[in-house]
Amino acid sequence: MEQIRKQVLEEMDVSRSMTDEEIFALIDDAICEKGVHRQSLKNRKEARMAVFHSLRGLDVLQELIEDPTVTEIMVNGPKHIFYEKNGQIFQWEKTFFSNEKLEDVIQTIVSINNRIVNEASPIVDSRLTDGSRVNIVLHPIAIDGSAITIRKFPEHPIEMTDLLHYGSISEEIIEFLQKLVISGYNIFVSGGTGSGKTTFLNALSAFIPDSQRVVTIEDSAELQLEGLKNLVRLETRPANLENVSEITIRQLIKSALRMRPDRIIVGECRGGEALDMLQAMNTGHDGSLSTGHANSCQDMIARLETMVLMGMELPVKAIRGQIASGIDILIHLGRLRDRSRKLLDIAEVEGMEGDRIVLNPLYHFAEESEQNGRIQGSWKKVNALKNIRKLQEAGLEEYRL
Repeated sequence: MEQIRKQVLEEMDVSRSMTDEEIFALIDDAICEKGVHRQSLKNRKEARMAVFHSLRGLDVLQELIEDPTVTEIMVNGPKHIFYEKNGQIFQWEKTFFSNEKLEDVIQTIVSINNRIVNEASPIVDSRLTDGSRVNIVLHPIAIDGSAITIRKFPEHPIEMTDLLHYGSISEEIIEFLQKLVISGYNIFVSGGTGSGKTTFLNALSAFIPDSQRVVTIEDSAELQLEGLKNLVRLETRPANLENVSEITIRQLIKSALRMRPDRIIVGECRGGEALDMLQAMNTGHDGSLSTGHANSCQDMIARLETMVLMGMELPVKAIRGQIASGIDILIHLGRLRDRSRKLLDIAEVEGMEGDRIVLNPLYHFAEESEQNGRIQGSWKKVNALKNIRKLQEAGLEEYRL
């Protein structure tokens, strides 16, 4: 197969952009010359597509990328490729022909977004043309070979109705969250890795009135906000060796404040940008949304305190005051032991009591049984929403739970 690929490369007209049909014609001729035509039809088709993907796609990864049921692809060096399908991880029987081919694929990926990855800068975040998120760590930082992790996103954004179908949320909670988003409550979504924070944030943003101006800020653009006419999408940029300066989330948030946004959506807070996000929430940008890694709603409060301290030395009480006045609602997502993703908790940030932030639990997912390896349960309403001022201002005060 590598011989066929080399022959096609030698015969390609590099002076112009060749069509896919022309490439396939060259591949078919090479297959005949190398005697592969004597193989079975299945083998010939596989060889044909494998060579084409190595030239115009991402080699052995292309088939996984085109499979809509695959949600994540993990490459641990040229000979070990894994993928996630239906919540389970499998090893891919195909491998890269050589370490050099893996490096070629890596350079193809980063070139899509004008990113650079090399020995001087061996770690990079990028994305594919379909929006899939990519993280790359080069050898020898990745000891056993360069590592690629691709988090795929569906062609069509998942909506709340889809989450309801998957059993990740209830109708009552969807209606409740819709009212909160319309009314302009500041919402922070927490959860562990792979719990579905970005997917949920995307679905939640569908409730934003289309008359409002929204600015989204992300490390790698993943959000697929549809129906918003007045939308500005911003993406960070790493520094490189060509004297191109770094553009951080903190810089983008500060710039967004000058763009007359009604709402600001930060894809994920990981560090000092949490302070800028809280300040935006506290300066009239009601209805702003963001996400962060945490194990519970209470843990998200503690993590926010730590992230703010990463950006500026402030008294802890002052930080907690910013959190209590900026964030209205915390939503926690989780991945259960049956690999299903569910909304686990919703809590209202009630305010400060002394030096402590008080949370008012609103909903909680309670496990009830396990049948055929699947966890069964339901969402229990714990308390009523206490701060209904924004609901009242939006004319939705009758919705109080």
